[in-house]
Amino acid sequence: MWAAQNVRLDRTGVKSFHHPVVGDFELTFQAMQLPADEGLTLIAYSAEPGTPAYDALNLSSLSATVRK
Repeated sequence: MWAAQNVRLDRTGVKSFHHPVVGDFELTFQAMQLPADEGLTLIAYSAEPGTPAYDALNLSSLSATVRK
């Protein structure tokens, strides 16, 4: 069944996230295939400074370092 699907890798785009503390936000991404390791792909997510996504990303990173 998998072979019958039209599967492709999106190299750029926007992905939605939900964080339990900061809520919903979207990040842009770029996917780069690693030529030295066939079949592996590195995906980098980013947000423009000053945007709500940038603030959410920083808050989610901060919340990950807080000990409970």
